Amino acid sequence: MAPTDPKTWIKLSWIHVSISQIYMNANDTILSIKGLSKSFPGVKALSNVEFCLKRGEIHALMGENGAGKSTVIKVLTGVYKRDAGEIIYNGAPLDCKSPLQAQEAGISPVYQEVNLVPNLSVAENVFLGRQPIKGGRIDWKTMNRAAAKIIRRFDLEIDIEKNLGDYPVAIQQMVAIARALELNSKILILDEPTSSLNVQETERLFTQMRRLKDEGQAIIFITHFVDQMYEIADTVTVLRNGTYIGTWSVAELNKLQLISKLLGKEAEKLSEVTAGKLGNASGDGRGRRQSVVEARGLGKTGGIKPLDLRVATGEVLGCAGLLGSGRTELANLLFGIDVADKGVLLVEGEQTKIKHPRKALQLGLALSPEDRKDQGIIGDLSVRENIILALQNRKGWFKTLSRAEQQEIADRYIDILNIKTPTADQAIKNLSGGNQQKVIIGRWLAANPKFLILDEPTRGIDVGAKTEIQKLIVELSKQEMAVMFISSELEEIARCSTKVMVMHDMQVSTTLEGDDINENTIMHAIAERHSDGE
Repeated sequence: MAPTDPKTWIKLSWIHVSISQIYMNANDTILSIKGLSKSFPGVKALSNVEFCLKRGEIHALMGENGAGKSTVIKVLTGVYKRDAGEIIYNGAPLDCKSPLQAQEAGISPVYQEVNLVPNLSVAENVFLGRQPIKGGRIDWKTMNRAAAKIIRRFDLEIDIEKNLGDYPVAIQQMVAIARALELNSKILILDEPTSSLNVQETERLFTQMRRLKDEGQAIIFITHFVDQMYEIADTVTVLRNGTYIGTWSVAELNKLQLISKLLGKEAEKLSEVTAGKLGNASGDGRGRRQSVVEARGLGKTGGIKPLDLRVATGEVLGCAGLLGSGRTELANLLFGIDVADKGVLLVEGEQTKIKHPRKALQLGLALSPEDRKDQGIIGDLSVRENIILALQNRKGWFKTLSRAEQQEIADRYIDILNIKTPTADQAIKNLSGGNQQKVIIGRWLAANPKFLILDEPTRGIDVGAKTEIQKLIVELSKQEMAVMFISSELEEIARCSTKVMVMHDMQVSTTLEGDDINENTIMHAIAERHSDGE
């Protein structure tokens, strides 16, 4: 029998609404990841990672290089098999065995490098693998009509019968997203989608992301651009070194706090930090040192914006900034991997133009790259062969080093750098990450460079090896070598550098010297460029 008391009606209605709201909130969650762990030989890529995605939400996944962002996505989409943890998708356990299975389940990644077929038409790419068939042949009319309808949703005025490769990257990404949605995607994963886009193209993408969000689409937005994250995302999850740091509403986390999470330094503790450098090569009272490398307005269209820098003998120029700030791009520009089209570069006072790495080597420049596995070591060659590569290149292949010379050089740097290997003829791929890194540094030291660029030389190696490399950097400065030291770890930048250049958005935002070099000032210099006054 229905109650007649108005108060009872109100109470029952309130209970009904509350239960309905709880039910709706529970149903809002489309993806829940708990305790996710994944290891590779010698590397713990993920450890107890958590992630929760709701319908109608743009959820940013952030972290510096090596944080584990890509590994999470590859486990989710069936590229890797997880070691532990659970994935709940649409209320049921999920264990994708392949990217195709993930796609069929409605999980669609769109990568920075668009993985479609440029020599096929836009329409063919939208329906790739699912072309409508009529009479045993592709029904071109139906496919083109359907593709045009899909593309119109994105406000794109393009000819769907033209090859995809005829259009710029921004259009290709929109087509990739359109294809993902046509596959009845429930979760859209955008992996660094704005890295190759200009401001107008980025805003166009964001307009479509907001529209999709309003339609209830769940979006995972992987990015290293802090300002863009604040512009578009509702929620942010931060990973660091394969571990889960936390999840926050974007509205409740200011930019300084976010950057401290990304870099691993609590903002409130930074004020307690004081400079503790291992040494300071520029503070010896001998006056202005001889310039080794000097740049004046050096830059590249679409890349590094014009900047000035000067590194002298015995100086360690620390280069700090968030992922995407331009640190590696600057190293590549100085070493000739990328070619500057603006400004002037001087080496020991002589103006020069470095168009390729061999020219850099001839001038006495050396680069230990960030990605040691793909760009540094040659895995199937021995430690000896890897160490003598740069020196042999400088001498030329018609003036080969004898086996005895090679052995003497390799043994010298194995001893100097304390490289742990049973023999110089051991394949370098069998060494630990830290020892591989030492071999790469040994390679460049054997070439006796005037200017050594070290791009993240301590990333992914154990504490002991890290300390040895930090000490080596300071020792090289005492031996009058000029060093550029790129690192995401503020502590080692502060400890090892005689001056620090802070980068943001492909340009130098500030340079710190003397007593200003400490974690606190570096951290705030990085955050200042992203700050919105909070």
